[in-house]
Amino acid sequence: MKQDKNSFKPLQKNRKAYFNYEVIEDLECGIALVGTEVKSIRDGKFSFADSYVTVSNHALTLVGLTIQQYTHGNINNHEPARNRRLLAHKQEIKKLKRKVDEKGFTLIPTSIYLRGNLVKVQVSLCRGKQLHDKRAAAKEKDMKIDMRRELKQMQY
Repeated sequence: MKQDKNSFKPLQKNRKAYFNYEVIEDLECGIALVGTEVKSIRDGKFSFADSYVTVSNHALTLVGLTIQQYTHGNINNHEPARNRRLLAHKQEIKKLKRKVDEKGFTLIPTSIYLRGNLVKVQVSLCRGKQLHDKRAAAKEKDMKIDMRRELKQMQY
């Protein structure tokens, strides 16, 4: 079965980013990978732990993304914790640079997925949440869970 170029297969979401940050805007970027990194990503062997994106010299760089070494690789396996270049148009990079230079904004990778056979990263322009915002979000989530539970019990 041949895959469509627009087919979308999510691999992992950065749930911690959605809890710690308020997402303002999203951008889909390609990622420059070497060696066996694609195979490790397809296996889901990567971690977003405290990763972020920097803008320098008109280029986006993904810092802190850990891609474990491929289990069936050889001596040419990749380095797990290196900085990786993100691929985006110059105008998009300039626009993001202007917004990041404003106070309180940062770029966070929120999702990694496959589009066709290409690995894509969703980068989000975010603003940090205050502690009371996080508490309110957790309280709202608990209320939704309780409502679902009550509705389920009423059906029986």
